Amino acid sequence: MKVSLCFLVGATVSTTVNVDGFAPRTAFPSSRTRTTTTTTFSPSSTARFMILEKLFGAGGMNEAKIDYMALDYPGPEIGEAAREGKVLATSPRKDNLVVASFAGGCFWGVELAFQRVAGVEYTAVGYTQGEELEPTYGLVCSGATGHTEGLIVYYDPAVCKYESLLDTFFTFVDPTTVNGQGNDRGTQYRTGVYYHTPEQEEIAKARFAAEQEKLGSRKIASECKPGMPFWPAEKYHQQYLEKGGRFGSPQSAEKGSTDPIRCYG
Repeated sequence: MKVSLCFLVGATVSTTVNVDGFAPRTAFPSSRTRTTTTTTFSPSSTARFMILEKLFGAGGMNEAKIDYMALDYPGPEIGEAAREGKVLATSPRKDNLVVASFAGGCFWGVELAFQRVAGVEYTAVGYTQGEELEPTYGLVCSGATGHTEGLIVYYDPAVCKYESLLDTFFTFVDPTTVNGQGNDRGTQYRTGVYYHTPEQEEIAKARFAAEQEKLGSRKIASECKPGMPFWPAEKYHQQYLEKGGRFGSPQSAEKGSTDPIRCYG
């Protein structure tokens, strides 16, 4: 049986946003009211959780649940929406802000890339496109929950068009890589664009078609699918690189910054 783990060794990614070298990844903490889609998911089966517990023991099954209410905004409202099986189209608190979600491999680096986009007001990392309820980092890293590490973005469409978010996505990721980026591999690192509104769907599908035409015989592996409930990740993952990452060296989240992104800190 092949098991995907989250502890990986060096690789390098080169993109036009100057993503620097990858390093072994560990994940320990460092020193408005509208919805257009409502999806209800049934609780995970007891049998499946028993299998996960046998496979991963205390590494995932015994993790504490994430306290969504203790997260910085917009974490609490995202967590509440996920518990209700909802996919947000706009922020319940600030209905001028539109919501979109993406996945770009390890969520630390892709979050910083989107934080730097003018018009992006809030970001949060988490777990999406899976059916297990209230997933945790350990469970998602097992590769058995169906989720991918993702990013949710609240943006002001008067300042930032959805097309600009797609520009950032296609600049940051290699869309032809199957189930991963760099040396982070597994279904939990698959990349994708997950639309939350019919307008986003139309724009995203057209962009994927245009990108595929440019790639010719190289097939796009990134997903282009409807968004599913987005579960915020643990607090220590949020804005991880801006706060210093593993080495206590904060990276700029200023709008328009072109500083190289050190993907793990």
